[in-house]
This record gives sequence, structure tokens and C-alpha cells, in this order.
Amino acid sequence: MTAPEREVLTYELFGTAVRDLATEIVDSGFEPDIVLAIARGGLGLAMGLGYALDVKNLSAVNVEFYTGVGERLDVPIMLPPTPSAVDLSGLRVLIADDVADTGKTLEHVRAYCADHVAETRIAVIYEKPWTVVPPDYAWRQTDKWVDFPWSSEPTLR
Repeated sequence: MTAPEREVLTYELFGTAVRDLATEIVDSGFEPDIVLAIARGGLGLAMGLGYALDVKNLSAVNVEFYTGVGERLDVPIMLPPTPSAVDLSGLRVLIADDVADTGKTLEHVRAYCADHVAETRIAVIYEKPWTVVPPDYAWRQTDKWVDFPWSSEPTLR
């Protein structure tokens, strides 16, 4: 049995993705007050977008959903610490994550913000065709498993 074909993102392509997404966000007229990363996968994108868009207000939520390749929990779980909803009150929030796969993590975070913020938009590097939450900004679409440069090598012990 052969391994399924994968989408491979290199660090160089990641830099291109950040710049392309930032350009798309600027061209759309959206000016976020804060970039909210979904940890861990969205942390690098949030940092890159923060610099590219000159947004110094960055925060993160840690949501556990995937436990392995194609393996996930029944529902996403937000882990502490989480930013206080009061801290987000009235802000234009750009939610950043690496991939919109099922979309359930994005749905969970967007719902967390919904009653408090002025507006949310979502930026991802990859969008899968079956996501329940289509992002506002996506660098590429794919139906393959994505190998990200920060998670494709074995962990060090």
C-alpha cells in the first residue's frame, strides 16, 4: 500500500504564504485590531501577519482537536489560559490558523469571540473543500494531508 499524496509546505513557501495573505487582507480593506492565533498551528502565521500588517496586539487560544494524522477528538476543547472575552470587546479580530480542515476548531473560536467583538475574519494557509467554516482568506486549497515544516520532522528527545 502506498502512502497518500501529501501537500508539502516549506519554510520558504510559508514566507510567501504570509506575505500573500497579508496582501489579500490589506486589499480587502480589513484592518484588524488584534491577531488571535489558534495554537499551535496558527502561532507562526499570526506572528507573520502581525508583522506584515503592523498589528502589535497578538494573542492566542490553545484548542486541542487533532491527536494524530487523521485522528481527532469528538469536539474541539479550548485549553487554558484563554484571553478574556472582555479583552476582545469591540475589537476587529483576525483569527489565524494553519489549516481549515473540518472547520470545527475555527467554528469554536469564532463562537467564543462572537458576542464580544466588532468583527471576526479568518485567515489560514490551507483550506480543505469540506470545511464547515470557509475562511475569509486562504493561501491555497487542498484535499490532501499537509506536511508543515514545523511538524513534519520527529520531535527531539
